[in-house]
Amino acid sequence: MSRVSLLRRLRLLAWLGLCGLLLGLGLPVMAAPEPATLSLLNRELVTFRAPLGGASPAQRVERARERLLALPPAEIDGPLRALPYRLGDASGVQILVGDRLLFALLEEDLEPELRHEGLEPLQQQTLERLTALRQAWHESQDRPRLWQGLLHAALASLAALAAAWALARATRWLMAWLEARRRALASSQLRVDWRELLARALGQSLRLLQGGLMLLLFYAWVEAVLGAFVLTQPLAHRLGDWLLAQLLWVLRGLGAGLPGVMTVVIVLVLTRALADVIGYFFSSVQRGRLSLRLLHPETAPATRRIVTGLVWAVGLAIAYPYLPGADSEAFKGISVLLGLMVTLGSAGIVTQAMSGLVVIYARALRRGDYVQIGEVEGVVTEVAPLATKLLNLRNEEITIPNAVLIAQPIHNYSRLADSQGTLLSTQLSIGYDVPWRQVHALLEQAARATPGLRAQPAPRVFQRALGDFYVEYELMVSIEHALDRIPVLSALHGQIQDAFREAGVQIMSPHFLAQPETPVIPKA
Repeated sequence: MSRVSLLRRLRLLAWLGLCGLLLGLGLPVMAAPEPATLSLLNRELVTFRAPLGGASPAQRVERARERLLALPPAEIDGPLRALPYRLGDASGVQILVGDRLLFALLEEDLEPELRHEGLEPLQQQTLERLTALRQAWHESQDRPRLWQGLLHAALASLAALAAAWALARATRWLMAWLEARRRALASSQLRVDWRELLARALGQSLRLLQGGLMLLLFYAWVEAVLGAFVLTQPLAHRLGDWLLAQLLWVLRGLGAGLPGVMTVVIVLVLTRALADVIGYFFSSVQRGRLSLRLLHPETAPATRRIVTGLVWAVGLAIAYPYLPGADSEAFKGISVLLGLMVTLGSAGIVTQAMSGLVVIYARALRRGDYVQIGEVEGVVTEVAPLATKLLNLRNEEITIPNAVLIAQPIHNYSRLADSQGTLLSTQLSIGYDVPWRQVHALLEQAARATPGLRAQPAPRVFQRALGDFYVEYELMVSIEHALDRIPVLSALHGQIQDAFREAGVQIMSPHFLAQPETPVIPKA
């Protein structure tokens, strides 16, 4: 083995060892150069993907552009040629116009999947694009062609303005007609008419349609103006290709999502049918047409809402994966946002909802009952999942959160009204000088003379306490309607005063420190 061969082998081994060391240390390896495209007059000529003579693809593009721009006008129409080229390990062709070199094409400039076809297709395509570029340059220097483009752009602008004006006038007329129709429907009936809602929806849809048509009109105007001039014609073609690509993308998306949409529709229709059956079942229980031991008419509406909500939740969970774009990042973001909102706001809502369920299923009260909750007294107007509403005698609506409601005793004066009425009581104090039997008789007489009281159960009188100066009596009666509790109590007090005045018996209120010489009795 010669000394020269030995030195070459040692250098190769040293180089391989250095590469292995660099890889082992994890040092960065030179990445492939970024491709660069040569463009002139808004027209793409060729894309360079490989370096040449130490110049990157971007530098090759700059040099080729400088050569093209530096061509003398007399040499632009020279013959286009492609000559074989080789520099070191790189091989390709040189593109010339006349005897001037423009740029070189390498086999590495081909896309990896097309390299087996050779450099001939790329060479032919480049020559054709250069020919078209030369023709475009000549047309851009033609003054009649420029004036023709200006006239074309002016006509396109006038047509776009006329179309926009006509579209605005037509939209304004239709909006006025729909608004007049909607107002006529709203004023002619007391209830909401679905045709009025349809007119409102059509008005909003018309505005959206007008905006979309205006955007399309502007897009068409820009494409027409750009297409009127030779230098900007490629931009117009790109705009048209982009719009066509978007339309094709939408159509392909609709076609691909149609099976999923049909599946979602079927699932939702079946869910709706099941929800209707469940609603009919619980409605029958609520009206008393169907009797079940574990389900009461008072709790049927709440149970129906719970079961219906669960059915719809299961239906939506089944249909969600079939929605077009359900696996997209947008749907994932919405799911995360909804989950965060539910997590942050569910604590108080769940507490109120569970308290509402306790109130409903305990059947402590229902709509129309006359109740007293703490210091609040009135008629129950609504028992909702989150709060209960009462209407008091001063026509004030009072809202009590269900979490507060279950923490207080509930006095329901209407629950037993159908069997023995609602009990009503009043207290008064009478001196020891009046026989208790006379007091009982006077109180019972006043009760019988009061309208709105039930004959059965009969009024009853109790001696609650024997005080230092008087006896405390309590009269208990039963009223027909719990809502008339305050008016009946007022009438009962009047009858008691009349009965005791006629009998000459004084009521010891206010209190006396000593027995007066004459009874304190109001004059008739």
